[in-house]
Amino acid sequence: MKKIRPPWLKARLRIGNEFQAIERIIEKLSLNTICREAFCPNISECFNHQTVTFLILGDRCTRECSFCGVKKGNPLLPDPCEPKRIAQAVRDMGLAHTVITSVTRDDLPDGGAAAFARTIREIKMLKSESVVEVLIPDLNGSKESLFAILNASPQILGHNLETAPRLYPLVRSGSDYKRSLKVLEMSKKFFPSVATKSSLILGLGEKKDEVLEVMDDLRQVNCDLLTLGQYLPPGSGNYPVKRYYSPEEFHDLFHEGIKRGFRWVESDPLVRSSYHAQKQWKQYLHSLCG
Repeated sequence: MKKIRPPWLKARLRIGNEFQAIERIIEKLSLNTICREAFCPNISECFNHQTVTFLILGDRCTRECSFCGVKKGNPLLPDPCEPKRIAQAVRDMGLAHTVITSVTRDDLPDGGAAAFARTIREIKMLKSESVVEVLIPDLNGSKESLFAILNASPQILGHNLETAPRLYPLVRSGSDYKRSLKVLEMSKKFFPSVATKSSLILGLGEKKDEVLEVMDDLRQVNCDLLTLGQYLPPGSGNYPVKRYYSPEEFHDLFHEGIKRGFRWVESDPLVRSSYHAQKQWKQYLHSLCG
């Protein structure tokens, strides 16, 4: 039986002047955004506040995660001009905080690390004051690929665990929980000044104890920032939602995360990895001063 989506999960599409301006720049420069590819419910809020998460390395993923709305299949070769176009978009949009993510590219020897590094450097050349946050795939656990990205000096390195390890065979085909934790651990160990961040989507069938255990695992590798949001199946062919969490439950999980020592936790039904990214960065900086 299909579960009825509760009223607090209904987001309205509001198309303002800022939204249209962002859309025109994206279309003009032939760029992809995870906002559209993953059917993010916050797209109008983010675009209207000049917040964009760029999707590099094409729009097709080489893995078969059943929860994700991004297209699967054989991707094209990386576009060598894409980093420059993204930097131009960042400048034209006047972004103070830029988020760069990608599909998983297991077909590339470095997992796409060189493209991340070039994109970061191009942004810093055209708009040096913009904070750059990267949300990366696991790069098959390659230390060299991870370091190639970190050596380009992003301020934030994100990698999402997404769910509890028990559910990985069902929803994260081709991924490995311990490998993902290792990516975050290596980042913080060798580049401690770079903030680390991860995200969980709730409602896939996890138990509360499992959510708390994942929080503990993240704190064991000194992960700084955590986002928690409700899973919403992007299509009828995706993994079905098992239950909807109430706003009160998200509020309780916020306190559980803060109690465990995360420098900030963004926890709400409609939260996604880069939702309120600039606010999260400010909270992180504030926590360092406290």
